[in-house]
Amino acid sequence: MSAGLGLVAEGAFALDLFQRNGAVFDGWRKQVRRRLGPRVAAMEQLLRERLSLTELLELLGDAPADSAARARVTALVFEFCGAAVVPYWGRVQSSLEAERAIRGRIGITTGVEGLLRTLHPNMEWNPPVLEIRDEEERDVHLRGRGLLLSPSLFLRSKSCVVVGGGDDKPPALAFSMRFDVADIFGTEPPPEQALGALVGHTRAAALQALAESCTTGELAQRLGISLAGASKHATVLRRAGLANASRSRNTVLHTLTPLGVALLRRRESVPAR
Repeated sequence: MSAGLGLVAEGAFALDLFQRNGAVFDGWRKQVRRRLGPRVAAMEQLLRERLSLTELLELLGDAPADSAARARVTALVFEFCGAAVVPYWGRVQSSLEAERAIRGRIGITTGVEGLLRTLHPNMEWNPPVLEIRDEEERDVHLRGRGLLLSPSLFLRSKSCVVVGGGDDKPPALAFSMRFDVADIFGTEPPPEQALGALVGHTRAAALQALAESCTTGELAQRLGISLAGASKHATVLRRAGLANASRSRNTVLHTLTPLGVALLRRRESVPAR
């Protein structure tokens, strides 16, 4: 059991939720539209392509690295994520961790079969087959790899989706969870709090320092820290999908991803309170 599949997966779930009707999330949709401004048209164009959630996740994760479709979709999802998920990430993480703890206690009390019955109304465990009657029909063969269970806040209600799974790692079953919409989206956090909740305040400074691409040594100078410390912060930002690293001989150049850029733009565009 994990506490979510990370920022990019939640961004994909949020994009799928954004296009669906439902008064419960109207307030969130209005906030997202306001942050995106004229860029919302690009998101709506992507939604008109009618990509299924599974296809969207595959483009984000498993498409060839040089795929033009993957590059375009990834950039749009990262930008959307900066407007729709990042501002609430601290609250989202807290909710996901609480859900993992609850499901863990259910699993201890009722066993795996009892836990599976609580995840989806149309899920049935017929050993060795787990059947989920949902919008999309798909066979997933575990081949002894196991199955990672993960709650999602942005996955639409009473839904679940199988994500990833390579030759050496298990696929994940993401399932929707109940939560109080007002607790997550009722008030808009200041951008400094959103950034700090996402990466920590020291790494938020590192992210700001990467507004202009630089080497590890230059990053250390900008932050006034050791070379090892700068390398560690750059690695964390890269794993969070906020920065990229390219090597040329003995030099590593760090640049922001579209999500990192969108995060900084949001922070700079909102007046201090």
